[in-house]
Amino acid sequence: MSDGAFHFDAKQRSAAVLGQYLWKLRQVLKEIWVRVLGYGAIAVLAALVSPSLAPYVPENLRFDPGDGAVEEVLQIIASSMLAVTTFSLSIAVQAYAAAATSATPRSTALLQQDTTTQNVLATFLGAFLFSLMAIIGLEAGLYSDDGKFLLFVSTVLVVAMVVLALLRWISHLINFGRMNDTLDRVEQAATQAIKTRVAAPFLGATPRLGAIPPDARAVYPAQVGYVQHVDVAGLDKLAEEMDIEVWISEPAGKFVHPSIPILYVTGTRLDEEQMATVRQGVTIGRERNFDQDPRFGLIVLSEIALRALSPAVNDPGTAIDVISRQARVLSLWKPEPPDEPDCKRVHMPPISGQNMIDDAFHALTRDGAAFVEVQIRLHIALKALAKNNAEVFEPAATALADLSVQRCTDAGMCDDDITRLRKHADLTHLL
Repeated sequence: MSDGAFHFDAKQRSAAVLGQYLWKLRQVLKEIWVRVLGYGAIAVLAALVSPSLAPYVPENLRFDPGDGAVEEVLQIIASSMLAVTTFSLSIAVQAYAAAATSATPRSTALLQQDTTTQNVLATFLGAFLFSLMAIIGLEAGLYSDDGKFLLFVSTVLVVAMVVLALLRWISHLINFGRMNDTLDRVEQAATQAIKTRVAAPFLGATPRLGAIPPDARAVYPAQVGYVQHVDVAGLDKLAEEMDIEVWISEPAGKFVHPSIPILYVTGTRLDEEQMATVRQGVTIGRERNFDQDPRFGLIVLSEIALRALSPAVNDPGTAIDVISRQARVLSLWKPEPPDEPDCKRVHMPPISGQNMIDDAFHALTRDGAAFVEVQIRLHIALKALAKNNAEVFEPAATALADLSVQRCTDAGMCDDDITRLRKHADLTHLL
């Protein structure tokens, strides 16, 4: 290019943003329809290839299953599995609705990704499709005597899988969608996100502890939504090819729109096409995602506690349980920046302890101000976090503990409860 601007071909662009598409593929593979479609395809394939495999069955293993035995079993499977699949799906939908009503709508995504539910529904639908295709093949005369024997063996295996799936489904339904089950799933997702960020606090990028250089050029998003994923490795490859430095201004979890820069770049001046290529390293969606956003799990847990404290529910026990879970999750937050980052040309801001404390507990100081038992557990959690990780959490815990007592006073909590709150939590060094 005439003015010395960097030329970036389509092949390099595709390779650089591969990480973004791999992440999107992983999100799609979590959907229930993928597993159901896979099981269904295998079932149909098993029914269709049985006639072709029949000649390879050893003679000493063959036996006559009897006239009409296979057809009768297949008819039973075909007539029952469709009803069982429909009924099981309605149970799953009711569990999703119950979780959205009793906990928070943000938790339903985790229930929809439950592997047991997906496997059970896929098994039932796969059995139905297998029996349906086998009946069609029998009526069309596609199976010889040897083929019917192999079809009988396949049918027995399908029946065994259906029985195992039913037993697993019955056991699973005891807790599926209940409050404790939902809380466990949200805590597990938050814990996994925390552990991932503790292992890589800056996702492999260089820590950005200061301000973005004043000469950096802003890269704006093309849509409104939440930052779901930042492809640090892909951006680093782009930066190396383009001879630039990339400065992340809005990490995963941030709400952005076309007037808020999501990235800044320094170095070689880029044209509009190249800036658009850099923009592809950040995935923006309608909702927040747990993967790169450990704060989202804390917010979802807090939402469950707030709903439990609402006058319509009035369940402070659940709020106390949530506070304990949040403290357990936050106790894992002890990130250590790497000595040598993998992606030196990408700069990522840190996650502050102040933000994490606010996400977990700030709203509880407001909605739980009238519940002394909730406030006691809140102060115990703040005390534990401040003592165990003073450098990260103590300033935020101190400020929030003070705000909590003030809000309890403003809410009309009696002096005895205020005194009990201070003494029980022993927060005099914090307040």
